[in-house]
Amino acid sequence: MERPEKECLSPEIVSQGVENSGPYAGSPSFSVRVRRSLPDFLNSVNLKYVKLGYGYLLNHFIYFVAAPVVLMLFGTQIGKVKFSDLWLEYDVLNIICLLGLLGLIVYIYFDLTPCSTYLVDFACYRPPTEFKISKEEFVELARKSGKFNEAAIQYQQHVLKNSGLGDETYLPRIVFRPDYRITLRDGREEAAMLMFGAVDDLLATTGFLIKDVKILIVNCGILNTTPSLSAMLINHYKLSHKIQSFSLGGMGCAAGITAIDLAKDLLGAYPGSYALVVSTEIVSFTWYDGNELDMLQPNCFFRMGAAAVLLSNHQLDRWRAKYELKQLVRTHKGMDDRCFNSIQLKEDAAGKQGIWVSKEVVEVGGHALKANITTLSPLVLPVSEQFHFFKSLLFKSNSNKPYIPDYKLAFEHVCILATSKKVLDEIQKNLDLTDEYMEASRKTLEKFGNTSSSSIWYELAYLEAKGKIKNGDKIWQLAFGSGLKCNSVVWKALTNVKHQSKSPWNNDST
Repeated sequence: MERPEKECLSPEIVSQGVENSGPYAGSPSFSVRVRRSLPDFLNSVNLKYVKLGYGYLLNHFIYFVAAPVVLMLFGTQIGKVKFSDLWLEYDVLNIICLLGLLGLIVYIYFDLTPCSTYLVDFACYRPPTEFKISKEEFVELARKSGKFNEAAIQYQQHVLKNSGLGDETYLPRIVFRPDYRITLRDGREEAAMLMFGAVDDLLATTGFLIKDVKILIVNCGILNTTPSLSAMLINHYKLSHKIQSFSLGGMGCAAGITAIDLAKDLLGAYPGSYALVVSTEIVSFTWYDGNELDMLQPNCFFRMGAAAVLLSNHQLDRWRAKYELKQLVRTHKGMDDRCFNSIQLKEDAAGKQGIWVSKEVVEVGGHALKANITTLSPLVLPVSEQFHFFKSLLFKSNSNKPYIPDYKLAFEHVCILATSKKVLDEIQKNLDLTDEYMEASRKTLEKFGNTSSSSIWYELAYLEAKGKIKNGDKIWQLAFGSGLKCNSVVWKALTNVKHQSKSPWNNDST
């Protein structure tokens, strides 16, 4: 039986100022606050997930090792036969059968070997300037709306102060109107602006013809309309009636990588096609105007944003694509009740809808992250690191912990979902990442806030805008969301990526 995860607590000393009265008047006062934190997953390894990772690695062993060996042996034997001997010792029928067998082996090898998935290009939408909002203006508008009591106002102000968000994130001001109530019309209008804006930027950058898209996938956590969001795109761009379209809903911030995984599988079923993935979240539908503190945090972090990603598995696209998909690992912890219940869309006692976030979300999210990176490690770590790791497992004593691989050796860049400063701090500490590795995530959180599933694409756009992506670099995108899920995808740069004219970071001095 698997041992239950230990509860991880983090003590914090909080200053309460100076005592004004009593026997300790004039003395500083402190309190100790204990919070749940991420598990120390660099000091604990679950071999179940290590085994799963090596299972992925060996899954296609026959394609990449066995078939080339057969071809090599076959070629060696062919090399011993002179061209003149073929006509003297073999009749025409035997020669045809020999060449046919060779052709069959080659065909089976290339037919069964999974095709590479290429990221041709992507675009992130930057909303109009009139949607910019500072933290101070947020609090002022929230107070003027008359929908929050003073405790709720103070709580949101405190969260914003320590959130890591800057003063130029994007939020629809309509949510602050005293008479505002969630409507499908407002949701569709926001979705149209974000999705069409991202796709238009992608088409303008690539010169790609939208009619060539054969697979369309849209993911949005909260807003699920009828007709669907993918149908909105089909109608707006007048796409073919033969298009394979999908709308993913209710899957949270990790859904963007889930959509990439689905697109990869569909490209395998429809080779030589193009897949368009659009990731977004509709802030006007995540907004909560009640006073339950556990449901107010999403107000402070979620901001407007969308990304459009163009994928292909056509071999010729390798020469114009930016990245090649190398690994994708998805981890789902929904079987655990604490994980399943950690993030929910629910109604409060007054019947007001919002996203409820458990106080345990950081801890259970950490367990999902630990399982995910343990599975991913055998796929990405250098052989030397894996050798040291297994040697420590084989010869470990009761007093020694296993050798923990250095995950920084596997990637040149990391894009971690920009959820909050606290979460990014915890992940940086536990993975022992440098400030340079965390730069894209922190800058994105500051500039755009938490744009949900599209956040990791704003981070990759930041790395491109700063000229950091070089040919051969590996980029790790990591996201987690409700359910509870933790997903990873690893890309390899196929070129020195240049700054894009439609980058959301244009005219940015950070």
